[in-house]
Amino acid sequence: MDTTLSSERFEAVLQSLSEGVMTVDSNWRITCFNNAAERILGVPRSEALGKHCYEVLKANTCRGACPLRYTIEKGVPVMELTVYFTNSQGIKVPVSISTAVFRDREGKVIGGVETFRDLREVEWFRKEVEKSYTFEDIISKSPKIKKILDILPTIADSDSTVLITGESGTGKELFARAIHNLSRRRNKPFVAVNCGGFPDTLIESELFGYEAGAFTGATKAKPGRFALAKGGTLFLDEIGDLPPLLQVKLLRVLQERTYEPLGSVKTEKADVRIVSATHHNLEDMVKEGRFREDLYFRINVIKLHIPPLRERKEDVPLLINYFINRFSTLQGKSISGISSDALSLLMNYSYPGNVRELENIIEHGCVLCPGGLIRLEHLPEWLYPGQAKEKMSTGLKEMEKELILSALRKHNWNRLAAAKELGIHKTTLFRKIKKLDIKVPDRDGRRRK
Repeated sequence: MDTTLSSERFEAVLQSLSEGVMTVDSNWRITCFNNAAERILGVPRSEALGKHCYEVLKANTCRGACPLRYTIEKGVPVMELTVYFTNSQGIKVPVSISTAVFRDREGKVIGGVETFRDLREVEWFRKEVEKSYTFEDIISKSPKIKKILDILPTIADSDSTVLITGESGTGKELFARAIHNLSRRRNKPFVAVNCGGFPDTLIESELFGYEAGAFTGATKAKPGRFALAKGGTLFLDEIGDLPPLLQVKLLRVLQERTYEPLGSVKTEKADVRIVSATHHNLEDMVKEGRFREDLYFRINVIKLHIPPLRERKEDVPLLINYFINRFSTLQGKSISGISSDALSLLMNYSYPGNVRELENIIEHGCVLCPGGLIRLEHLPEWLYPGQAKEKMSTGLKEMEKELILSALRKHNWNRLAAAKELGIHKTTLFRKIKKLDIKVPDRDGRRRK
């Protein structure tokens, strides 16, 4: 038997698998790491091999209840256990793992093997269906957002009304859902209604429901959003668009905790928590007489303001990585990141549409990018319109040059260390140094014996 050919075939099969495969020796050091494992964790095989598995996987089970350790010590395989790894961008990745012992030809246990299947696509689809978001899904390192996240559990623990303000696209509903899913009402419905999404004649029936015969065409009774949210949370999005008559009726519900469906003489109990959101300045609307002051005070017991993305630019790289991971997984592509000039462009953009706009930009980039890095040409052209494109490209080159020079100076002209900080391969750095005509010393600052 040709063992060389057999090994080559085994390697080819291993690298073609869609599931990550990792083996460890008796010292928990990684001895095998296939292409899918690289893709799922964002860690090159060259960096993973020889490291302790917990240094690479960073799983929520690594320190306390390691499934692979259990398998090796007890000889019992683990099948389809869902855990969370932390990838190279610091993002938690849900995976389904299975483990087995690794034996030599004599049957002696010499380590273990762990396979893992990426569940991000399944998780994203589940969350889209169930909308079961928690504060862990809010990606940010902004001090302003961190301050909100610190108090979110305390806010969730109460039943007080909450008003969430912020520009369109900042993720107000995500925070509302997080409050619900952290609260004692988490096992009851979360019902959202856009107060500006219905004509004035329909919004009342949408909120309170109606009885059969209440108006022409009402052939059977229909429950309103208050009834559907019973025991849970009712999210009133864009409450500033609520018509004046409905403002009066909503105030009564908040005061008396009861309401009556259209055409009914029976009073129903409003067992819901109200969380509202708006992109309007309600205080100005109150002064202008377009929003009731007494209703404003009722919904504004606790106020959270979500800052626009332009005021928390430190979140842009995090969100870009998250969206690249998401869309490349959904589209079945191998997109590893974003080029430095494309990142510079996105870091200097003002985002009038906030996080939602950035998400759309990255989805556009992932659609056009065949693989590797998302580059300038993959981004929407309206980001650099018309004649400004050439000028912008020149400006970005200067920014990229300064970024590389800064990293090189920081590491005493050590190219390898600078490349690691910039998140690019050393050969890519050498190519950019030549392309951008960066003058570097003959000696590169590496330690010599």
